[in-house]
Amino acid sequence: MTIPTGLRRTVLRAQRDTGFLAAGVLPHLALVPVWSWAATTTARTGNWLLTVSMSAALVLLGTPVLTAVQRARYRVLIGVDVPRLTPTTPEQWTWASTARWLAATRPWRKIGYHLLLGPLLALLELLVLAVAAAGLAGVIAYAWAWALPTGIRQDWFGNLTQLPAYTAAGLLLLLCALPWTARAVARAEARLALGLLGPSRAQRLQERVDQLAVSRTDLIEAVDAERRRIERDLHDGTQQRLVSLAVNLGLAIATRPDLPSDAREEIARAHLEAKEAIAELSDLVRGLHPAVLEDRGLDAALSGLAARTPLPVRLRVNLEERVAPNVESVAYFVISEALTNATKHANATRAEVIVRQVGEVLRVRVTDDGLGGADAAAGTGLTGLAKRVGSLDGAFHVSSPVGGPTTITAELPCAR
Repeated sequence: MTIPTGLRRTVLRAQRDTGFLAAGVLPHLALVPVWSWAATTTARTGNWLLTVSMSAALVLLGTPVLTAVQRARYRVLIGVDVPRLTPTTPEQWTWASTARWLAATRPWRKIGYHLLLGPLLALLELLVLAVAAAGLAGVIAYAWAWALPTGIRQDWFGNLTQLPAYTAAGLLLLLCALPWTARAVARAEARLALGLLGPSRAQRLQERVDQLAVSRTDLIEAVDAERRRIERDLHDGTQQRLVSLAVNLGLAIATRPDLPSDAREEIARAHLEAKEAIAELSDLVRGLHPAVLEDRGLDAALSGLAARTPLPVRLRVNLEERVAPNVESVAYFVISEALTNATKHANATRAEVIVRQVGEVLRVRVTDDGLGGADAAAGTGLTGLAKRVGSLDGAFHVSSPVGGPTTITAELPCAR
């Protein structure tokens, strides 16, 4: 006979949850002898100070062991992982650091779980197990008695055969309700354990935020490394090929005076386009990640950028030390795009760039005297700048009234 898949799954789940509840009885009752001994000893001797101190020491010593046992029970039997609290150990134990450590570890929650809530959960588990045992034993005994011959059944189990049919039906329903009852109790225990033995919701959110911050930093560094690789490949590969092409075309014009005029014009045009392509590629490479930024830092890179800008740029850089490469890259990109917009779109006649480090924040400000009217919310290039600054948890602001001036400000966290 083939057992239906749904029934087999229900039976297996009931076995798992019932085994989980049975395995929790002893750990939940582990501290009962401690406080019962403390109560009886105090009532007999009256020396409550010594008794309470000894029982408190036993509870404090037993709580980490019981917590580890419960974590293993939840993980192995029902697949629920109760995260372990990993607070930072203070370098120097003071009253303030001890209070912060206690607030992070929350030992009173674990003690309350094992000392007060544990016996109540053990009683609930014993109740479910008792109901399951009673239902199973009653159904098996009733079915076995009715399977015997009539004479033997009347002689041996006369009282049992007189039980009404709804008694057997009740026992059967009690047994059928076991999977859902055990499942509900197991889920309730898992919720309590996650709330009392694991980190709080605020701590879990903080850990998740820290993980996302680390993963985002790794992603930004990976993207920055890939951008540098593209810049290096363009500089060492494609740009060199274009330079070689331009040189060969120039040599062809210089060394072949016997070429027809039409061919000479076509070669000269190709030579000019090759040089323009080299210039555009150089601008592209510098826009991706200029080599001077990596070699000499943000100050030198901005000096070169200001020198190449067609309008006068007043540059002031005040850095205590070199910041992280990704911060340098974002700051350079913001300033480069701001100066490009001032040159091409704002009709500015001069610009000012101020870069300074204040504590753990790198502040960048670019001001021009152009037409103004720039709006970061209009889907322009300023939106890309805001997203790039936001990738580092920075702040980006644009002040650009109609008629000018336009001021772009970025604040970038630069703590290593």
